[in-house]
Formats: sequence, C-alpha cells, structure tokens
Amino acid sequence: MHSLSQEIQGFSKQRLKKQSTRVTTVTGRKLLERRSDGGEGGEAVEQVEELQEEGGGSSQDAAHDVDTLQRFKVSHVLNVAYGVSNLLPDQLVYKTLQILDLPDTDITSYLDECSSFIDQARDQDGVVLVHCNAGVSRSSSIVIGYLMLREELSFDDAYDQVKQARPSIRPNPGFYQQLQNYKH
Repeated sequence: MHSLSQEIQGFSKQRLKKQSTRVTTVTGRKLLERRSDGGEGGEAVEQVEELQEEGGGSSQDAAHDVDTLQRFKVSHVLNVAYGVSNLLPDQLVYKTLQILDLPDTDITSYLDECSSFIDQARDQDGVVLVHCNAGVSRSSSIVIGYLMLREELSFDDAYDQVKQARPSIRPNPGFYQQLQNYKH
C-alpha cells in the first residue's frame, strides 16, 4: 500500500488536464484564462486573453463614451450595473440601481422604479441609455420588462424587439423565467 506522500511524489504533471476558465471581471470584461505547464521542467504559464462580446462593445463602454452619448442625444442614464460609476453626473440625469446578475436576483422587483425613471425621461422628451456591465443580461431584462409593463407587449414580443435592437442580449436563466411569468 502506497502512502499519500509517495502517491503525490509519483504524480506526473503530464497527467493533469489542461484547464481554461472563463472569467467576467467586476467591470464586465470577459477573460479566458488558460494554464499550461510549459513543457519539460518549465514553469507553469498562465495566458489571459480578452473575449470580445458578440455584437459590439459593452453597454458600460457606451455609458462612458462622451461622443456616443452626445451623438445619440442621451439625457438620462439608467445604470443597473454593479460597481460602475456615472461619468457625467453634472450633465445627465442618472438613476443607479446596483443589481447583481444572478439568476435568483428578483429582477421584476426593480421594474416599477426603473419604468418610472424611463417615463420621466420620456415625459421630458429625453433619451434614456439603460446600461449594465456587458449589456447582455440586466439592462436587456429591464428593457424587456419595461416594454411588457408600459407597452403591454407579451414577453416574446418584448424579447424579440430588444433582441432585434441588440442581438447579443442573453438574460440569465432566472431573469428569463421571471419575465416569462411576469404579470403586471
């Protein structure tokens, strides 16, 4: 019978699986980390590459791009990201709700407050940018909910309309189900 220490000493690095891990940073950057052992006697090498979102940049990028904000005449910003600051608090009207992109977060509990802010902007003939970190889950869920609540669209119609405007949307499974079941 081998002792644990003999087993550990006899274990070969070549038997380890190559590992890659997808990481989304707090700021919404998507990274792919790969670890390899570097060959015979070599040191472990870690490679990190940035993954590009399909369909363009993140909504956080748009919220921090003054030229884009001015070009689209944005007057109001609904920031539903976690830990993302507001760029122009003296020039634009902001509402910030730090929503976590987790399937068990109750996204529908934010819809009344978010919809009221969007309505306020529309009443003032304003243009609203709704953003989170990547512009994939939280912001799209809020806009889908808004269309269901204020425009009385079905979930499928609201989802299709938002998907047409931003093809990269992908509400997390919890948000998707909550919105499908949402009764207003």
